[in-house]
Amino acid sequence: MLLNAMRKADGTYRTYDEMVAEKIPLRYDGKWVAAACTACSSETGQGNPFPVYMYELFMPEVEVNVKTGKVRVVKFTTVADVGTIINRATVDGQICGGLAQGIGLALTEDFEDLKKHTTLRDCGLPYIKDVPDDIEIIYQQTPRPLGPFGAAGVGEAPLTAPHPAILNAIHNACGIRITRVPALPKAVKAALAEKAKKESLVHA
Repeated sequence: MLLNAMRKADGTYRTYDEMVAEKIPLRYDGKWVAAACTACSSETGQGNPFPVYMYELFMPEVEVNVKTGKVRVVKFTTVADVGTIINRATVDGQICGGLAQGIGLALTEDFEDLKKHTTLRDCGLPYIKDVPDDIEIIYQQTPRPLGPFGAAGVGEAPLTAPHPAILNAIHNACGIRITRVPALPKAVKAALAEKAKKESLVHA
């Protein structure tokens, strides 16, 4: 609405001073409706509920201390397609933040015991040293026809699957499969002990 008010007949735009001089309102209240979201059937709910999607691939590298069960993410490479990147610093920050959350979900965060997990520390939120400095973000920009200026957004993609990717990296590192987050040291040690037990029975 503001852009339409600023637009001149020749297709150019008025400046702030021109808007004031012509007594054109500088503020508008309005609503935006995603037209592409209306193709869903009201009876079945099937259709195209979202006009734009975002995609991301996660490739963490981990170290597993087989004596203590402690897991550390030493590098995180991610490939993201969030449409056209309009503000690179903001997108970088959103993705790094999502990866940090994913590391917490995978390795430390636990809210199960409401009597015990009453502080941020007790809930296992990751510390600065839990997040690697070595984070590589590879962007694949595919402009979205229905996104604003081709953007798809970057709110959800970074936290879709960094935690299961970390669990897969643990499997690749030491051959154990953790199926429940967080992969606390005691869970990793227990899985390593079970693996060693099975291997000893095989070789017996």
